[in-house]
Amino acid sequence: MRIDIITVLPELLKSPFEASILKRAIEKGLAEVHFHNIRDFSTNSYNQIDDYQFGGGAGMVMMIEPIDKCISKLKAERDYDEVIYMTPDGETFNQGMANTLSLKGNIIILCGHYKGVDQRVRDHFITKEISVGDFVLSGGELAAAIVCDAVIRLIPGVLGNETSALTDSFQDGLLAPSVYTRPADYKGWKVPDILLSGHLKKIEEWREDDAIKRTKERRPDLLE
Repeated sequence: MRIDIITVLPELLKSPFEASILKRAIEKGLAEVHFHNIRDFSTNSYNQIDDYQFGGGAGMVMMIEPIDKCISKLKAERDYDEVIYMTPDGETFNQGMANTLSLKGNIIILCGHYKGVDQRVRDHFITKEISVGDFVLSGGELAAAIVCDAVIRLIPGVLGNETSALTDSFQDGLLAPSVYTRPADYKGWKVPDILLSGHLKKIEEWREDDAIKRTKERRPDLLE
């Protein structure tokens, strides 16, 4: 998988990809992540990429021309499955969307800034708009990092145990069950006996029941 991220602040984005699972995925050649500074595609000597809104109003808007030049350059080099725009009014990101994106080959992610991008960018270049929640960030960079992390970890070979991702919360419409590790008894707080029994069928039944219970208590909307 190759992900090209178009951003005003590439330096803000790089650190998540220089550690942990994302770093290992890149080093293994399972994922490529490239950062493109939109100011490099500015049309004037001031590296301007934003301007005032037509019609007035507070806040600046990212201009269409630098974005067009950047996306066009990338598309001339390869085909892309999706051109994603990170925006608070996009479709809310979830595990199902992460699963779908993990099967793609090449993706562009455009990070919004200021009051967003010229609407013509969204009308003519963007194939998918994604939000990470009902709140506003200073820019789309952190949201893009969240999407990349959720997607890249699903690529076969990225996680040490490939079955781990299959038992994550939301994969089967439920929250994940409770988990425990050593010691089995800490200050009188004991691990459920069934998990120490070695009876795999009963353990799986307990985990399923616990997942349903936790979902009912914490996210009943998932059961609707």
